[in-house]
Amino acid sequence: MADVNVNTNSPLNFLKQSFPATAVVTVVLAVIFPMPTLLLDALMAINLVFALLILLIVIYEPKPTSFTLFPTILLVSTVFSLALNVSSTKLILSQGGRFDGRMIKAFSSFVVGTSGDAGIVIGLIIFIVIMAVQLIVITKGSGRVSEVAARFSLDSMQPRMMAIETEYSSGAITEEEAQRQKEEIKRESGFFGSMDGASKFISGNVKVGIFIIIVEMLGGFIIGSVMYGEDNVFSTYISFAIGDGLVTQLPALLISVAMGIVVTRASATGNVVDQVGEQIFSRGTIVYWVCAIILVVLAFLPGFPWYVLMPIAVLVAFHAYRLGRKQKEAEEVSKTMAGTKKPQHEKPAEIPPVVPLDTLSLDLGYGLVQLVEREKGAELLDRIQSVRQQTAFDLGVVFPKVRIQDNAMLEPSEYRFKIKGVDVGRGKIRIGYYLCLKPGNTSIDIAGDVIRFAGEATVDPAFGIPAIWVSQERRDEAERSGYTVVDPPSIIATHLTEIVRRHASDILGLQDTQAILDAMHKDYPAVIDEVMRQDGGMRITEIQKIFQGLLKERVSIRNKVSILEAIAEFAPISRRTWVLVEKVRQALASQICQQYADDDRKVRVLGIDPALEMKIIDSRAETPTGIISALDPMLQKAWIKAVCKAVSAVKQKGWMPVILCSERARFLVKNSTDRELPDLAVISDQEISQEFIFEAVGIIKIDNAADAAAQPSNN
Repeated sequence: MADVNVNTNSPLNFLKQSFPATAVVTVVLAVIFPMPTLLLDALMAINLVFALLILLIVIYEPKPTSFTLFPTILLVSTVFSLALNVSSTKLILSQGGRFDGRMIKAFSSFVVGTSGDAGIVIGLIIFIVIMAVQLIVITKGSGRVSEVAARFSLDSMQPRMMAIETEYSSGAITEEEAQRQKEEIKRESGFFGSMDGASKFISGNVKVGIFIIIVEMLGGFIIGSVMYGEDNVFSTYISFAIGDGLVTQLPALLISVAMGIVVTRASATGNVVDQVGEQIFSRGTIVYWVCAIILVVLAFLPGFPWYVLMPIAVLVAFHAYRLGRKQKEAEEVSKTMAGTKKPQHEKPAEIPPVVPLDTLSLDLGYGLVQLVEREKGAELLDRIQSVRQQTAFDLGVVFPKVRIQDNAMLEPSEYRFKIKGVDVGRGKIRIGYYLCLKPGNTSIDIAGDVIRFAGEATVDPAFGIPAIWVSQERRDEAERSGYTVVDPPSIIATHLTEIVRRHASDILGLQDTQAILDAMHKDYPAVIDEVMRQDGGMRITEIQKIFQGLLKERVSIRNKVSILEAIAEFAPISRRTWVLVEKVRQALASQICQQYADDDRKVRVLGIDPALEMKIIDSRAETPTGIISALDPMLQKAWIKAVCKAVSAVKQKGWMPVILCSERARFLVKNSTDRELPDLAVISDQEISQEFIFEAVGIIKIDNAADAAAQPSNN
């Protein structure tokens, strides 16, 4: 098919592109340069037609706020009308009785309907009435409505934006739909704000029009009687002034009515004609029957024109009759479709068998709602999105969108995280304050700084470490004192990060696992096929439990190819989940060592006394869900106490506590300490990578003379 070239340089396209700018410049210049009466008549006719066209567009516009050019049109039409008024004034004062403007003469005589002095007086009265109606009634009322509409539109903008963000976060709408709705709200708010200012153009036009008419009359008296020596100065210049005022203010009146229609319709949909037909002429028949009866009663009262009222009453009664028949036919049709016999007792609405439950949700007290409002500079939504991206990179799993909602049951400054409806973390935020955290093992005196900063002692909600709330004025001072200063959005985002890392195994569902395998099958079909064909194929639930076992110990599953290859290799040997988890960990040895290594690629580990390690291995017990460590209660207590002391000694030196044991004992050591020390890292000797340096910093052993002891080495 041949390409079609569009000639953008055609005269018609050039005229279309240049007309708006040329028209605006011409309107402005018309205020200064004189024009002939023929051109003045043409422009006055165009002004009248343009105003009528705008009024019809407004009436038939489905949605008022979609006519976004209307405030600009108000400005241009006002300047255009004033330009014509100034030009006509110059011609009237310069030509006097020789002025031959047809439009002005027509409005000064034909519209009034009476010649002579009586016509002048009538025209003057009509002009004054039109000015009063336009200035006091239409313009003032429309201005007040536009002012209130702008205020309410601006006040409701933030809650509406938040509602859209909530729907987007919950997945109810797409990002494109959310962006479209936000743009529509901004456009609507900007439209009513512009209309609030544009209404002043109309009122200013009326006031200037009155001033110009007064100038025309006074100037005409002086020029006509003194300079031109005319005889009938009063009737000539008053007539011209009235005609000029009417021919310029009538279009302004039409524009004022259009503005009133726009601002009073607010956010209604459908054009005015449809709304009138639906909301006025389709009401209940009783309204029209009562109206017809009242008209008939008035027709029989003495002095009332029965020959006018009776025909109107007949028309109203006829409309009521036709409307009643239509409603009756509609009811019969609905009965036929629904069945003529209705049950005596309708059943209540059935509750769906599956009630939606958010995987991850954030409840906010009403005092924290502003944190998710973008227009107030809030960054929480962006922070949460960044957390989702970062955890996907670190853990290898994308957790679902967070549903954010306000909760009146919470305190105003409180927030709460829930996973599948279960409360997993909460905290309190002081809006306008910053959380100061003590970094590392510094010698900062928090108790003393609470008084020095006039702050409030608190605890970091994510890690439970002591902290201080300080005001904005003391933020720089706290940073200079060595504190890590965190703003409210970062506090919630950090807490969310910790919750996701801690509960990643709970968040990963069966459907998520299936989605992972489906996505990998496109790029690694051989790996997926090999895993699924092992002894009849691994079940999705088995792979899910392996993923969950890794995530529970904060081992990233991003390297899914190595994980699945290890499963494919060892699944023929054993299908036990804990065995496969251990084999996968060994395949991820470099990754795990990197996770616990320092910047110098050194991993500092705690060893276990061989006799104690053998006792832990001997305590192994089989259960339907896997193996567990079943140490004697007294021995378990001593073991935990020894581990806690050793871990505490390592932490005091600023190192990450990592326990190194044999492959047979690793799972049991982790299982035995999981309740008291859920974040304790335990690796086996099979997970040692040659790329890293391992340094023993202590031995965990139980002292028979005491309950427990830890002997850190002198390294």
